[in-house]
Amino acid sequence: MSRSVGQSVVVTGANSGIGLVTVVELAAAGYDVLGTVRSADKAQRVADAADERGVRVRTVELDVDDAASCEAGFAQIAELTDGGPWAVVNNAGYAQSGAVEDVTDEQARAQLETNVVAPMRIARLVLPRMKARGDGRIVNISSVAGRTSQPLMGWYCASKHALEAVTDALRMEVEPDGVRVVLVEPGMFGTDIWSAAQEGGFPDPSSARYAAAYARAQAVGARSDKLPDPVWVARTVRLALANPVPLARYVVGADAAGGILAETLLPTVVTDVVKAATVGLRSSPIRLPFLP
Repeated sequence: MSRSVGQSVVVTGANSGIGLVTVVELAAAGYDVLGTVRSADKAQRVADAADERGVRVRTVELDVDDAASCEAGFAQIAELTDGGPWAVVNNAGYAQSGAVEDVTDEQARAQLETNVVAPMRIARLVLPRMKARGDGRIVNISSVAGRTSQPLMGWYCASKHALEAVTDALRMEVEPDGVRVVLVEPGMFGTDIWSAAQEGGFPDPSSARYAAAYARAQAVGARSDKLPDPVWVARTVRLALANPVPLARYVVGADAAGGILAETLLPTVVTDVVKAATVGLRSSPIRLPFLP
């Protein structure tokens, strides 16, 4: 039997991309949705999207990277949800672009803070109430990058690999208490995470080869509007929440499923060549039709 309507769900990073589509989708499905944002301007974006769909989404301002802000924000959420939400969707995150040797320690730590530490911080804040009720759901938005690695995105992939590992551990730890923990692993969808990665700028290239690859990646990122609609990710989150016995992982997108399958079946030397050729780090020994 599916979950009843009216249960409270918190979605972090609700003002854009997958987060914005998800809050609207879940509200339309009957959930009591609260989206976290970092500013009043971003809260207005959520309100506008909810109004356009004819649904209600409440917002709470907090910064997932700031422990004190999270504690204050989730204390407010507890007041709004009878002690704490039934579910949390940890969606907030960003992509750090750049070759490993071009990314600084500070940039790497910031990537790990947002994509790994913050979701677990939020889990710690909501778990006591979930465990006391004997019921709850934590959905962590990972990526196909959590299962495969790509050149020029090493630290982003590392953050998603780490998120998958700690989520797996958390799932086993809290399942006896009635709390279900789920990973959603999207491929590439038409969200601003890719354009934001480009706008944030690649780091200064340490070689001409990286400079050429960065220029190529920026050209590809400019075509993100051609990617599939992220509503499919939101619908997957809805499915994970509605299923009383959800899967541990939901892979979303043909590219994600294909990439994971290729990584599993093909020799590493083959996938290395294809990935490096795709981003322009080396020439391909064969003609790859998807390359410009």
